[in-house]
Amino acid sequence: MIFRAVRDGRPYPEHNFTLKQWAEIPPRPLRLAELITTKRELALDKLLAEDSTFYGDLFPHVVQWNGGLYLEDGLHRALRAALQQRNQIHARVLVLGDQGE
Repeated sequence: MIFRAVRDGRPYPEHNFTLKQWAEIPPRPLRLAELITTKRELALDKLLAEDSTFYGDLFPHVVQWNGGLYLEDGLHRALRAALQQRNQIHARVLVLGDQGE
């Protein structure tokens, strides 16, 4: 199994972080098996494109919420890492307060 779970949608509250705010979070290593995806489908052409990581942030975006690590952006990068037989990636992690806080 590559990911901890595959979801369709984000269970956590809206955070309204901008790309500039994401860029201020230092990346850290995460195991792919710890991540929960927020997309059930991906575009194969984007996965196989040579320049697919050229635009946008180099590091995937992960939201930590209620004990889970949700892969918000970067599914193609994470899957490409798995296909290259790597078990971890570097990602920017936004920590949100748990429910009830």
